[in-house]
Amino acid sequence: MSSIDHYENFPVASWLCPAKLRPAVVALYHFARTADDLADEGNDPAHHRLDALGEYRADLESCLKLSNAMSTQWPNIFAALHHAVAQHHLPAQPLFDLLDAFEQDVVYTSVGQGYRHRAELLDYCRRSANPVGRLMLHLYGVSDNASLTQSDAICTALQLINFWQDRAEDLQRGRDYLPQGHTLEQELRFARELMMQGAPLARRVKGRAGWELRAMVQGGLRILDKLDARANTADHRQLERPKLKKTDFARIAWRCLVM
Repeated sequence: MSSIDHYENFPVASWLCPAKLRPAVVALYHFARTADDLADEGNDPAHHRLDALGEYRADLESCLKLSNAMSTQWPNIFAALHHAVAQHHLPAQPLFDLLDAFEQDVVYTSVGQGYRHRAELLDYCRRSANPVGRLMLHLYGVSDNASLTQSDAICTALQLINFWQDRAEDLQRGRDYLPQGHTLEQELRFARELMMQGAPLARRVKGRAGWELRAMVQGGLRILDKLDARANTADHRQLERPKLKKTDFARIAWRCLVM
């Protein structure tokens, strides 16, 4: 959840991540990144992508049995994940939820299907983004319901921000995440509301994890500022994603200190 310029939901072994957790975070990141690439990269037809994701799912099932069965196609991915699961007792469902979301992206894109209403989009985010926050909280030993709910709000907000900043590119790929009957301005406001609902988690989580969360929250809010500023001034279908400058990072740092 650390990079806003290239949206990633994992803090990929940043200096804020305790050294003892970095191998697990990297293992989770590479698991998710590889699955995302299977769903998105290259020019393979949809049925080939779904076949590959099915094989990936089978290797995940084997990995989670904590047996000696390892992947032949992705040995490094699943060897590292196997170790992380065994060491930290990671829950299985968030990992399968991520694969469900990647498979849905392939299917929806192949038939040009959009989202009929916001609830449908939020269900997608529940599987594409929220599992990451829950896995990270598990690593940090946080499991209370209030924290999980706030983590879900932050992760969903970050996922939505990613959609709206990359809208032009998604439309070129045949994907439209904007719910039918909704405007971009409405969805920007909704993403901000979600982020503010989740923000108290960053103050409650102690140590480096709390500062990582502050940076994610404030980075996401700053991107929303930029998207808001141009929402009514141009055709958002043609706009490139906003870029954070040095002045933006200074503002984010200050907001992290005072939040």
